[in-house]
Parts: sequence; C-alpha cells; structure tokens
Amino acid sequence: MDATTIYKVLPRDVWSAAAAAGQFKGAGIDLADGYIHFSTKDQVVETVEKHFVGQNDLVLVAIDTRELGEKLVWEPSRGGALFPHLYTALPTRTATAVHDLPMNENGTHEFPAVY
Repeated sequence: MDATTIYKVLPRDVWSAAAAAGQFKGAGIDLADGYIHFSTKDQVVETVEKHFVGQNDLVLVAIDTRELGEKLVWEPSRGGALFPHLYTALPTRTATAVHDLPMNENGTHEFPAVY
C-alpha cells in the first residue's frame, strides 16, 4: 500500500500533550493492541462513525507516512480492508495538519473541506 497521508482521530488534549512531548505513544485501544491505529482518507469517516460517536473536542491529524519506515504496517481489519498500523511511537513532527472535528446539531462530526 502506498499512501503518503494517513489520519489519526483523537481528543484535542491528548494530541496537545503528545505534541508538547514530541511523540504520541497511543491512546486507549492503541495501547491495548500494541500499535497505533490510523485510517486512510477513504476509511476515516467510517472510523469516526464507528469509534467516536458523541465525542466532542476531537481533532483529525494528518500524518506524512514517508518518515515512518517499516514500522508502519498495512494490515487487514474492518471488512478485510488494509489499515495502517504503527508499531512504534509517532513522532509528532510527521503531522502535516491538525483539523478540528466538531459535531453538528445532528450529533455527527463535520469533516474539514480539505483533509
């Protein structure tokens, strides 16, 4: 798989703490599974609908994969689709953008026009 941008959705305060430390070691499910979960652009909306319903103050972090090397592995997950998993801490310098992911009045998240 060759995608140069992948996405991580997480609470703003978690990303802020990671950015201050210079690395993100994972949250919740990442720590439990032993790798950091990411989604491609085509997968991220479904990921949010499945795992982040009703959660406020989220950010959508765009990550440049070119610096992650062989620790980034594409593995089958939901429906057999290949998802990017990182088997090490994420250097926060690989983030190319951090977008707000607000909820609208219907309780669904609104994605930025450019992501």
